[in-house]
Amino acid sequence: GLSGSWVLLALALWLCWGLNRRGKRDRLAAAFALLEDEREAVCRGLAARHLPAWVHFPDVERVEWLNKVLVQAWPYFGTIMEKTFKEVLEPKIRAKSVHLKTCTFTKIHFGEKCPRINGIKAYTKEIDRRQVTLDLQICYIGDCEIHMDISKFNLGVKGVQLYGTLRVILEPLLTDAPFVGAVTLFFMQKPHLEINWAGMSNLLDVPGINVMSDSLIQDFIASRLVLPNRITVPLKKNMNIAHLRFPVPQGVIRVHLLEAENLVQKDNFLGAIRGKSDPYALLRVGTVQYRSKTVSRDLNPIWNETFEFVVHEVPGQDLEVDLYDEDPDKDDFMGSLLIGLVDVMNDRTVDEWFPLSKTTSGHLHLKLEWLSLVNDQEKLHEDKKGLSTAILIVYLDSAFNLPKNHFEYSNGECGAKKIKNNKYLKKMEREPSSFVLLTVGNKTQKSKTCNFSKDPTWGQAFTFFVHSAHSQSLHIEIKDKERDSALGTSVVCLSHLLKDPNMTLDQRFQLDHSSSDSFIKMKLVLRALNVEEPDPQRVKAGVNASKPGPVRVMEKAGNQKFASPPQVSKVPPMSKDSAALEPLPKKDSGEDLGAKDSSAAPVPSETVSGLDEAEGKQNPEHGPPSALPSGAAAVPTLPVLQEMRLAPSVTSLGSLPSSCFELSSSNLDIPNGTEMPLGEIQLTVRYASIRQSLVVLVNGCRNLVPSSNRGVDPYVRIYLLPDRRWTSRKKTSVKKKTLNPQYDEKFEFFESLENVKKRSLDIAVKNSRPFISQERKELGKVRIDLSQEDLIKGFAQW
Repeated sequence: GLSGSWVLLALALWLCWGLNRRGKRDRLAAAFALLEDEREAVCRGLAARHLPAWVHFPDVERVEWLNKVLVQAWPYFGTIMEKTFKEVLEPKIRAKSVHLKTCTFTKIHFGEKCPRINGIKAYTKEIDRRQVTLDLQICYIGDCEIHMDISKFNLGVKGVQLYGTLRVILEPLLTDAPFVGAVTLFFMQKPHLEINWAGMSNLLDVPGINVMSDSLIQDFIASRLVLPNRITVPLKKNMNIAHLRFPVPQGVIRVHLLEAENLVQKDNFLGAIRGKSDPYALLRVGTVQYRSKTVSRDLNPIWNETFEFVVHEVPGQDLEVDLYDEDPDKDDFMGSLLIGLVDVMNDRTVDEWFPLSKTTSGHLHLKLEWLSLVNDQEKLHEDKKGLSTAILIVYLDSAFNLPKNHFEYSNGECGAKKIKNNKYLKKMEREPSSFVLLTVGNKTQKSKTCNFSKDPTWGQAFTFFVHSAHSQSLHIEIKDKERDSALGTSVVCLSHLLKDPNMTLDQRFQLDHSSSDSFIKMKLVLRALNVEEPDPQRVKAGVNASKPGPVRVMEKAGNQKFASPPQVSKVPPMSKDSAALEPLPKKDSGEDLGAKDSSAAPVPSETVSGLDEAEGKQNPEHGPPSALPSGAAAVPTLPVLQEMRLAPSVTSLGSLPSSCFELSSSNLDIPNGTEMPLGEIQLTVRYASIRQSLVVLVNGCRNLVPSSNRGVDPYVRIYLLPDRRWTSRKKTSVKKKTLNPQYDEKFEFFESLENVKKRSLDIAVKNSRPFISQERKELGKVRIDLSQEDLIKGFAQW
């Protein structure tokens, strides 16, 4: 009598479960192959997220000596952990519940594969002199086996993958042994975790359950090891580590999500008719995420929403923006954006159109404000727009002498209660398992639960945005986990903090609706949010604040645009007058361009992003030439750009950042073949060592000489001499009827650096004339000897 649909459903679940299991085993085998021979795996060009960080970053050091130490020490560490599981963890699990009294570890083996550190980046200049900050790229592909029996059920783990960026802070540095006061550890973002289950635990690989189980485990790790949570271990006796465990945040980033343009069409009808999308944005800094409203049927949505994020670590934390098309079944990805907060902190205010990555088109208009935390009560004015004016930091320490239940005390007076149910009476006699609810305005945050203690210690920090410090209050409520009843409450008016010159309260607070000797210990810190004036001498990062985001294996990188959209009225268009700048002074005399006046031609800062993108894309077929709109904004001159150092920060092991390089004025011999100048062409050239290719970015031309009264349709042709074959020729698109064309198209010649050094570039600007026309075809020519150039550093020049 069993319906056939149940059989089909069971079969479908079994097939999906088997597919998940095979996928996990395949990924584990691929990770083991990378672990066995890293050099061979790099040469084969495995997926970008598996490449070690030292491949992409010039400032990430490869620490093979440390990995050798870990290999030698791993068997001894495994022995210690086996004893810990048997002697410490097993008794604790048995004491948790009656149903776990039969818990026994039958097999504990941590395997032969030890954790590996793929690279270390050290920060010394960007931080305080009394500390050292290290970013460790942790990668653990383990063949460990842990099995346990509970009531004849066998559960276990057989293989683990874990990788992420672990930050280690050594502070304060001391003048006596042990020279470091404490060590602080935390992950910058949620680490990637994948567990290969064994025994009855295989049920966790069933579709639907596997996503929930993995997210629960990752959330458990995040609640203890991911920012703003930290683990601080003191190395010196009597070291006060409270300010190390809970430092004051470095600032607040206010994100104004304004609008987007030219988004991709994701909705379609019957698989053929393309419609408009319903875009919304997900904004994320660390573990905090906000979602914007959805704009229906619009590829140029306008949001005009504001979001605020607390920033705990700079450098290290970034702003991530993902755009999605809302659908009834599954939302479609429309592009992403990753912005380094270091540049925003230095620029103070950034108002730019940012190009979206991992998509074919689209720009996002953001206004970013960096708000520093100041101890100044004059800054605590009430904002008329409803924005935050201050931030409240609550360091929740502990409580003392909590009542066992809400019947024991009533309004501070002991009240005798007769409870007839003996089982309930026994349950009420236990120590409370308490947690704290903290509320400011309409935002409530919950602490962890301390089990069976009338003197619980939480040791957590919380942050709240404050709109009016003179009228708002902090509400504290301590609750018992097993009963929905309050063990004590307290209300602290924020105006009390204004009476202290440091706007800080560190004391015990009496609990209401509790015992007369029940207290809660907290430290409250109030700081005003202040937008400082930007440094007028600083070159703003602007669009270059955006960084290549994490590249997933199955996603293709699309077009990248490197400037503002042409239809934005705020960006001044490139006019003929602005294009008709004085030509560059010749460099035959060996003079540096930096010594010249402002008539030197500007070098668009977008070329930096464009050239870096060549490093970030793994597959050359996936990168069609990108187009720079003609309405580019005014940009810094080359001498100013020479002082810039574009060094990306380590975001995560799964990221594929671009290599950094410096713009320099190269001593190029550019003969025109005539005394009369025929115009100028702007080129950006660099050798991409990871891709083993010479990257040539043709930015544009200016002041071309027309070959006829009809006008010209210029395009650029490139040869890497001595190869003049038609198949190896590179050619840009044709720009109609202009003497100042903008191309911003990128070309690659896949040759070794040694071969490139022996060759030269032959670049010609030509007129796309009719077939039988008598017009002059070649408008100008440039030859660049690559043997004289530092191609690893690269150059950009007119």
